[in-house]
Amino acid sequence: MEKTLRNVAEKVEDLRDEMVQTLVELIKIPAISPDYGGEGEHDKAQKLLEIIKDWPFDKIEVYNAPDERAKNGVRPNILAYYYGENGEESERLWILTHLDVVPPGDLSKWTVTEPFKPLVKDGRVYGRGSEDNGQSLVASLYAVKALMDLGIRPKRTVILAFVSDEETGSKYGIEWLIKNHPELFKKDDLVLVPDGGNEDGTFIEVAEKSILWFRLKVKGKQVHASMPEKGLNAHRVALELAYRLDKHLHEKYSKRNELFEPAESTFEPTMGGNPADSPNIIPGEHSVTFDCRVLPDYSIDEILEDVKRFARKIMEKYRKEIDGKILPEIDVEVLQRLEAPEPTDPNSEIVRLLREAIRKLRGKEAKVGGIGGGTFAAFFRRIGIPAVVWATLDETAHQPNEYAKIDNMVEDAKVMAALTLL
Repeated sequence: MEKTLRNVAEKVEDLRDEMVQTLVELIKIPAISPDYGGEGEHDKAQKLLEIIKDWPFDKIEVYNAPDERAKNGVRPNILAYYYGENGEESERLWILTHLDVVPPGDLSKWTVTEPFKPLVKDGRVYGRGSEDNGQSLVASLYAVKALMDLGIRPKRTVILAFVSDEETGSKYGIEWLIKNHPELFKKDDLVLVPDGGNEDGTFIEVAEKSILWFRLKVKGKQVHASMPEKGLNAHRVALELAYRLDKHLHEKYSKRNELFEPAESTFEPTMGGNPADSPNIIPGEHSVTFDCRVLPDYSIDEILEDVKRFARKIMEKYRKEIDGKILPEIDVEVLQRLEAPEPTDPNSEIVRLLREAIRKLRGKEAKVGGIGGGTFAAFFRRIGIPAVVWATLDETAHQPNEYAKIDNMVEDAKVMAALTLL
């Protein structure tokens, strides 16, 4: 086994330049959700299928989730199978990465290169989607290609899943696959989601917080700023509601759990605004969005009830009749909610194997814990399949000048290959 692991690690090294080129080609193709004004993942999926069409996978399947907003009306999900030593009867290891990326954001802050014009520099590949999730996508591909090139059948069947829509909730990605094709999944499957980690690859995520995104939409009455008594300032109402709610949520839901980093629930106002485009306009509308990452100890329903209760209090405080209409109106819109499932057992087989692979290849002891960010490992945990999240990351995801460190990509491919063999 030790000799096989060395041979596979050496083969991955031989593939380094090819890995970089593949990552560069994938970064060039924006795969932005229609939720963010993009066309979706169609073109990137086609490029990936073109890259692997002559590789000796035993089976490649494409499952298209319908979405009329996306190019060709679909959000593609690709499964590529490389059978283990016992063929289709082998134990199965899933490695899941996602095709979609977040929008570039403020282009003026991209100082190294443009978001979709990848640049290789100083051992890094710069571009939007390079680290999230291109680095791990390519690592998983070449972990398997190393086995293929050496003519090795792994102990476990490897299922590489390249899915859509991770960045906006997975409605057209892994959630859609689990809901519409439950026959694809088995209770004794092992699952690795390489979409989170730390800079030396020693953190294995086994638990996540619940996620709640909600938007407060306040409606008042727009008027000229010199005559505030004739209207109702939605901006002021929204600011007070957001301030009081922020304070309340942090005070009430203050429990700590050291399994997680950070150890407490977080409630962050992230977006806000109104249509006023001049200093002398009192806006009649204003919205504030919160991103909440909540310890599993707490109920999302209870938090939402608190939000609605505070909204009612603020409406009563500012209550005013204008032109026969009672204002303000406040709507609480839930953008996303994901209840945290039971954590993966820290002593489960996938955790044990991953820790062993890290120990053998890097001489380091990995620790397990929980995170505030959501990954689609939660969807597997919800149906009783243990899943872990792990990768070696510089954590540049969603930032200007996002990059993937080439060494991280190559070294993670070695660990992924080891997982198939141990």
